[in-house]
Amino acid sequence: MTIKALVFDFDGLIIDTESVEFQVWQEIYRHYGCELELKTWAVCIGTSADAFDPHIHLEQLSGQQLDREELYKRRRIRHAELVAGLPVLPGVKAYLKGAKHLGLGVALASSSTHEWVEGYLEERGLLPYFDHIKCSDDVERVKPAPDLYLAALSALGVPGSAAVAFEDSLHGLQAAKDAGMYCVAVPNPLTRHMSWEQADLVLNSMAELPLPQLLAKLEAKAS
Repeated sequence: MTIKALVFDFDGLIIDTESVEFQVWQEIYRHYGCELELKTWAVCIGTSADAFDPHIHLEQLSGQQLDREELYKRRRIRHAELVAGLPVLPGVKAYLKGAKHLGLGVALASSSTHEWVEGYLEERGLLPYFDHIKCSDDVERVKPAPDLYLAALSALGVPGSAAVAFEDSLHGLQAAKDAGMYCVAVPNPLTRHMSWEQADLVLNSMAELPLPQLLAKLEAKAS
């Protein structure tokens, strides 16, 4: 079946907010003489923040009772400072423009909120490229459940077999495959060490392969 739509993740794929989030929490942990390991943090990459509570974990490591509100205030300030300078990741805008040129539907499916996602997209001039945006506000279950992708497919009016998901996390990959989609993995620095054999294609960045060639590869694989 011909590919008719592309669906993008957001955090870590369009802008690398994932690495910044981990960096900020590492800085906070080190302030208290502790280390936050990537293998511990990885459980929450690409899914709900409820998957891991860094406040409780830090209290356990440090043996101190810490003010949650103050901790998260510090995290918000530092995170905003670092994210403000983040660029759109290589190749993303070319894929968005290419999709429009080819007449493909374009959607976004993120476990973050509309406020979070759309704010950053608008700041960087990317919001007009998306026909539909589905976020945690729209579904009961976020990734790795397929609900976000199923909602995006429904809005686009295409079956999973005619759509490609772009993901940087294993939670997102599982969600996309369970929605019956092709999935192209574009791992970020935090997820490059993970196993991506279930992905249909793995790229170092979207700048690595022009969109028409990527689509041809996926359709050849399907046939």
